[in-house]
Amino acid sequence: MVNKNPSLSEEARAFLAKHPDIKHLDAFIVEISGQPAGKRYPASDLLKLYKNGSQLCAGTYTLDVLGNCADPLGHGFSDGDPDADIRPVPGTLAIMPWSDIPRAQCLMQMFQAGTDTPMWFEPRQVLQTVVDRFKADGLTTVQALELEFYLTDPVREPGETPKAPISPRTGAREAAGRVYRLDVLDEFGDVLNAIEANCQAQGIPAHAVSSEYGPSQFEINLVHTNDAIKAADDAAFMRRCVTETARSKGYEATFIAKPYDDQSGNGLHIHVSVLDQNGENIFANNIDTPDDRLGHAVAGLQAVMAESMAVFAPHVNAFRRYVANQFTPVTTDWGDNNRSLAFRIPASDPENRRIEHRIAGADANPYLTLAAVLAGIHHGLTHAMKPTEKGQGNVGEIVDPSIPFTIWEALDRMKNASILTEYWGKNYVTMYRTVKDAEFRDFMATIHPREYDWYL
Repeated sequence: MVNKNPSLSEEARAFLAKHPDIKHLDAFIVEISGQPAGKRYPASDLLKLYKNGSQLCAGTYTLDVLGNCADPLGHGFSDGDPDADIRPVPGTLAIMPWSDIPRAQCLMQMFQAGTDTPMWFEPRQVLQTVVDRFKADGLTTVQALELEFYLTDPVREPGETPKAPISPRTGAREAAGRVYRLDVLDEFGDVLNAIEANCQAQGIPAHAVSSEYGPSQFEINLVHTNDAIKAADDAAFMRRCVTETARSKGYEATFIAKPYDDQSGNGLHIHVSVLDQNGENIFANNIDTPDDRLGHAVAGLQAVMAESMAVFAPHVNAFRRYVANQFTPVTTDWGDNNRSLAFRIPASDPENRRIEHRIAGADANPYLTLAAVLAGIHHGLTHAMKPTEKGQGNVGEIVDPSIPFTIWEALDRMKNASILTEYWGKNYVTMYRTVKDAEFRDFMATIHPREYDWYL
């Protein structure tokens, strides 16, 4: 099918003129587990791809973390694994500066074969359906994502615990985190500076990096944008950029939610505000009144939290992050400028007032995570919901038993999801749950070494 957007071909020609040495193009989608999947084309096919698009198995969006297909709703095996059309997303063509061989990458969007209808089970499209609900009400969301990750030693045997990297400065293996310490940024400046440069080369709006609580743990912030789809794109691109750049510098980078038993986990924090038709922040005024729209939004997030936990924490390891007294949310509490809360209102002037959603792990799918967060906010605004009283002090001392903090409980709670079903559609909620349930069962099919230690 010929692409009907002529600017795409112009974008491709301009890119080739600027980068004539490119050898390959990675054309990819971001599947349910948040990982890139697609095809590598020779550079000679770039113009053709941008003019005519290509095809990819539609079932790629239904694969679990290992690439297995659970045939959700009959997609995969039952329908014969058909192809769908894929086309480049405008503005996503960029070099891969970490690669030894000159290469480029672009994000692809999937359409039902032979049509202009976006594929309904593409995570990017799920997010778009939620964004459309805000647009219908004359509202625009402004969001920024923050991702935490660890640098680790690249040498690791299968099943072995990751090891912190050896410091380029001291020659010793990192043993403890030094939160917010600038000397840590200098110590690992080779890889962090390369990540910054490569993000800039790819147009990824990363603007701040900080050291975190764990040894060689860092957080990178992305710039606020009023385009929710781009915000999730940026997070997906940055995750790949960090991973590949670290590898090129002799490290591994992991976004797994809980890489170490005794260290802090990796979070995906999302900052959100909402603008009205005049571009005014609806959270700026009427605080603590019956017309408190910030409170309505928070109440919606509280309501959607339990049924969305399988999205915020998509596998067994992700739930290990929810530990009391770790600045990881274990309740639905909210309040002002307090990192023990699930929904934190950072200190700011009224025009920049926003909600920080602190629940998700860094390995969650950024499109689906943002789609769940925005669904909760819209639900709360639409129904003028009332939140709980603000939490004070350390609210993370006791885990809330009403929240599912295991993958099996979360998948069970998702089965009866009402808010996600309203915004995502019953079919996608079922599809996601089917894929993750099958992945969990495959995980449990292997005997854990501790079973021999405890039960033999």
